Amino acid sequence: MIHYQLRCDQDHGFDGWYKDSQAYEKLARGGLIECPVCGGTRVARALMAPAIGKGQVAEPAPPPPVAPKAGAPAVAGPMPAQMLALLQRMRAEVERHCEDVGADFAEEARRMHRGESDHRGIYGETSDAEAEALRDEGIEIARLPWVPRADG
Repeated sequence: MIHYQLRCDQDHGFDGWYKDSQAYEKLARGGLIECPVCGGTRVARALMAPAIGKGQVAEPAPPPPVAPKAGAPAVAGPMPAQMLALLQRMRAEVERHCEDVGADFAEEARRMHRGESDHRGIYGETSDAEAEALRDEGIEIARLPWVPRADG
């Protein structure tokens, strides 16, 4: 595997991992590498610092992994730019194709489940307890991280 620092023509920096340099070149020539920030496909390798072998620098032993607390997210710290961009695109798709029912989410999901309302994509807010109750009633829901819009 090879790691490259990449930069799109809008000057957004990101990284990518590839099988080898030929795999990167083939994807780049085909316009198949996409900037996670703007979606641009005009991407080039950025200037990178050389790798230093392990025998040249003493490295401390990594700390033991810490198990996350119950209910806590599995990842902590700042969100990587690629993940933020992906979640922003996912939010835009949900907003484009689904109806915002706000605080009435749980009740509208129940109405749809009982056939009292047309089946359609909806989104809104609900508490953890309501989400659990919906699942217990056999109503499939998904909770998504709701990040700020990319254009806002």
